[in-house]
Amino acid sequence: MSTKSKTILQVAAGILLLAVIGAGLKIILNKNAEVNQLNALNAGLSNTLQQRDSLVSELADAFDEIENNLTFVREKRGQLSIAPAEAKKSRNETIVEDVRLMNDMLTESSKKIEELEKKLKSSGIEIKSFRNKIAALSKSIEEQQNNITTLTAELEQRNLKIADMDQQITVMKEDMVVMQEEISSKADTINMKSQVIESRENELNKAFFVSGTYRELLDKGIIEREGGFLGLGKGKDLKDDLNETWLLPLDQRLVQSLPIHAKKAHLITEHPGGSYQLVYENDQVAFIQIEDPSAFWKLSRYLVVETRN
Repeated sequence: MSTKSKTILQVAAGILLLAVIGAGLKIILNKNAEVNQLNALNAGLSNTLQQRDSLVSELADAFDEIENNLTFVREKRGQLSIAPAEAKKSRNETIVEDVRLMNDMLTESSKKIEELEKKLKSSGIEIKSFRNKIAALSKSIEEQQNNITTLTAELEQRNLKIADMDQQITVMKEDMVVMQEEISSKADTINMKSQVIESRENELNKAFFVSGTYRELLDKGIIEREGGFLGLGKGKDLKDDLNETWLLPLDQRLVQSLPIHAKKAHLITEHPGGSYQLVYENDQVAFIQIEDPSAFWKLSRYLVVETRN
């Protein structure tokens, strides 16, 4: 082979080698770009997975908290019973506090549901089970809020009844005060009239008693002699202005007997014979026994007895 031919072959081989090397370099560069692209995609997927895992964890914690709130509200709602209108106010106040607490918890749960929906939407991650869970929790919260609304309405109605009863009690107390004042006034009037009546009855039933010898009665200004023969009970009568200082005041309704203790006794004042008797003991007049007080005191409220020993 001539020198010229060898040279041509060498040049061709060199060109071919350069072409092979260029193609290899191109393939290597393309592979590196593809690897870089895959690495970038893998990094993006890892970041997305981390975001999803973080969102899933946050959703799970929020679901637990909301379900705990709903469980508490259901249990508390089951424990509550609206107190009757006549119950103590402290019971209603306790119910009001419980209702307020439940309402606050439901409001807080509703806000968390809204936040979860926004986060789930903005994340671009579609998790159907979480969507369904959020919908179920939202429905449960709405039901409990309706229950709380009903309970609040019942409580307000009972409070109105309590307020009405308080008003009625206030009016009744005021009426009772007026009635008590009227009763007290009437009682005072009755008491005054009773005292007047009692005083009049006591005055009407008042009697006087005195006993003594003729000289004693005369000296005390109780009797005066009007003439007649001298003797026991003869020619003697009460003075018109007799001195009651020496007379013993009596109550006609209470006196049944009066002591005499003398050999002889004569009633100067006039009293029906069948209304009394002289009772003797040891040969002397021991006492006067009044048998019929009404008849005995009918003619005279004075009993004056002349005695002799």
